[in-house]
Amino acid sequence: MENIRVVVGIDFGTTYTGFSYCHVASDNKDIVTNEQWPDDVGKFKTNTVLQYDEGFNKVLKWGKPALAKRQKRKDENKNETKPIELFKLNLGNLNGKLKPKLPIDYKKAIIDYLSEIGELIKKTLKSSWEDVDLFKNVLLVLSVPAEYSEKEKAIMRECAYYAKLIDDQDTEFLQFTTEPEAAAVYCMENCLKEYQTTGIGTTFMIVDCGGGTVDLTTRKLISEKKVGEVTERAGDYCGSTFVDRAFLDHLGKILGHSAIDKLRDENYKQLQYLIQKFCRSAKFKFTGDDENFHYELDLLDTARDLKKYVTGPAKELMQEKDWVINIEYDEIKSMFDPVIERILNLIKFQLENCRDKCSTMFLVGGFSQSIYLQNRIKKEFHDKVKTISVPTHPIAAVVRGTTLYGLGLYNKISKLENEDRVKFVLTTRVLKFTYGIEAYDNWKETDPIERKTFRGDILKFHTIAKRGEEIEIDKEIIVKDFVPTFTLQKVVVFSIYYTREQKAEYCDEPGMELLGKLKINVPDGGFGRVNFGLSFGRMEITASAKNETNGQNYLATFEIDKENV
Repeated sequence: MENIRVVVGIDFGTTYTGFSYCHVASDNKDIVTNEQWPDDVGKFKTNTVLQYDEGFNKVLKWGKPALAKRQKRKDENKNETKPIELFKLNLGNLNGKLKPKLPIDYKKAIIDYLSEIGELIKKTLKSSWEDVDLFKNVLLVLSVPAEYSEKEKAIMRECAYYAKLIDDQDTEFLQFTTEPEAAAVYCMENCLKEYQTTGIGTTFMIVDCGGGTVDLTTRKLISEKKVGEVTERAGDYCGSTFVDRAFLDHLGKILGHSAIDKLRDENYKQLQYLIQKFCRSAKFKFTGDDENFHYELDLLDTARDLKKYVTGPAKELMQEKDWVINIEYDEIKSMFDPVIERILNLIKFQLENCRDKCSTMFLVGGFSQSIYLQNRIKKEFHDKVKTISVPTHPIAAVVRGTTLYGLGLYNKISKLENEDRVKFVLTTRVLKFTYGIEAYDNWKETDPIERKTFRGDILKFHTIAKRGEEIEIDKEIIVKDFVPTFTLQKVVVFSIYYTREQKAEYCDEPGMELLGKLKINVPDGGFGRVNFGLSFGRMEITASAKNETNGQNYLATFEIDKENV
């Protein structure tokens, strides 16, 4: 990375996206968070939305300009395609029924959006450093949800390549961090001293509340500058957009769900504007304190086409009310509560799994700005956590932390020891999965007879690293004494599997998934035992291999299986 001059952190979110950047020779206080967006200035993020042409081939608008506007005339914007949003939810383990239906492949939407923001990044960097080349002089760091597996990260890397953010899919100039980890780095650098929580052994939690996911990580200061992860990071799909879904479900109960579905299919822009209006007038303002709070929704002003789709008694009722719906305090509260209960359960589970008392909890992300959410968390955990705080500009914590993480990574790789630049170094991560390989073993009488091969052996899952283990980021786990199946074998291939279970015997057990193939070139024809190493502590798995007999290093490549994601 000797040619790196600038670090760029990208927080590609479900509903909002932003980026920040810093020259590697600068102090980390010089991190710039972009506030110049198409038709929008002074905001840390822009909307994760795309507007295509009629054939969904070319992006016409992106970010805030792609959002629906209030339609003043009947035929205004009649021929425009519907905006594409929430497409990031299609990448991950969200229930298929909850994934938004899109007119294009979700990967195309991700690629197109990253391409648009990539052009803005290039333009922004050029304005500060004319000769900086994105492919040669920039370390990109992309934050991803805590729940993403190696497969999802591999797809994000592939999308970044096709978006021309990188010129080589395997480049080290693109790195990943999780969203809560990036927020943890930001809070370590900017918030811990404020609460006098910088002593060795201090444990703190990050709760990153975004639009799609809520992600948690718990960290501990294990020395003056080193920080470890003390329990498995966690996440769930309970971000702010699920409050929006509850709002639409409430309208469906009044107007008929078929009416909402038809509006979604026939005039998505009006549906999108309907949600925007709800967010501005009700969701953002709701604190839970004022029982007289209500939201008056004028459908003719907000989504007039709904009138065409409402039938029967619902239509008669709405005509009597001049198409105005008054949503009361209890009804708005009921939209929040199921989502917030899931967040509270995540935090409770994280605290229960933490061996040491958590002294501080930082709430970050856009949804963390909800006063009602803040109040519910403080009420539930005030007796378990001494300090529960929302940092200044919580919406920018992840994007700034992503660049800080990149600066720390650059300093570490470049062996720079400037204490004033990055105060803390992440040293460990806790594994979210159990990893292992499929390999032959001697069949024993206690093994199932139906699994015995004609050669008298059996294929089993051999554990390499277990879920819940705390792994040093730079430590490689060495797997020893594997013998090539055939002599003169030029390539040895191992199938790497993973599961959420801590123990497993076979690779076809429920919950077991193929992660990818480890291919080792064996130019000496497969004589001798092969040792190979896998590094799980980094955000992407890396591999190495060598001949145990003669010490020769082999070329080892790890290819992620990206099918069925």
